[in-house]
Amino acid sequence: MPEGENMSSKGLTLAVTAIFATAIASAAATTAAIYHFAPNQDTETAAAAPAGDEPNFGERVHDYLISNPEVLLDVQVALQRKQADEQQAQASQVIAQNQDKLYLPAYDSVMGNPDGEITVVEFFDYNCGYCRRALDDMDAIIATNDDVRFVLKEIPVLGPESEATQRISYAFFKAAPEKYEEFHRALMGSGARATEATARAVAASLGVDDQAIDQAMAEYPAEEALQEHFGLAGALGVSGTPSYIVGDVMLPGAVGADRLQETIDNIRDCGKGVCS
Repeated sequence: MPEGENMSSKGLTLAVTAIFATAIASAAATTAAIYHFAPNQDTETAAAAPAGDEPNFGERVHDYLISNPEVLLDVQVALQRKQADEQQAQASQVIAQNQDKLYLPAYDSVMGNPDGEITVVEFFDYNCGYCRRALDDMDAIIATNDDVRFVLKEIPVLGPESEATQRISYAFFKAAPEKYEEFHRALMGSGARATEATARAVAASLGVDDQAIDQAMAEYPAEEALQEHFGLAGALGVSGTPSYIVGDVMLPGAVGADRLQETIDNIRDCGKGVCS
């Protein structure tokens, strides 16, 4: 599973709970169907009665699961696959309904070829360690694909310092859009935790002082950008950073340059993120 920074640990807890609740609730029926538990009745009677009605059937299933606990892992894998497929179907629908917000952004910087035919949207947080490492992935893609553009959507999911950083970075983008790529690389590659102070320091090093930042913050409040970004992330099912949109598919987590390149190649070949 790709790595990434989660919005919270609740998603993992709920997922584990769902997995085992599903396993417990359906263990008897599922195990009977898959592993061919036949009731100790003649065929005609067995066809008329559910397997779970057989005396001691639950006990037999229990004993089987104790002896073969890997069955629960099969259930877990099947549930995760089903949930991933459902999330991808939901994401594809949201992508189709929000083309302009995703690919013609009003609030976001574009890196790579601004006129590129293929767009990669990245949701990120400046304090996300996986996002910082993923900067190399973006650079690798840009260096070898002259028809690709990256749209960067900041979602500050890692606490108040990230929220404060987002307001400075958005103000910088409005004050000096031509320098935003330098700002982004400097702040993402600093190695220090991103805060309002560190973001202002990076801005000042690029010739945008506190007065200019404060003026941009007053003229261009970040709330609209935040509302749109979080609205898209929520609708898409983005649960952490980084997460990518490439064509009609969502790639959650730090999937790496190879997976991004594979998806880009698929779009060139068949017009979709996954070719059948």
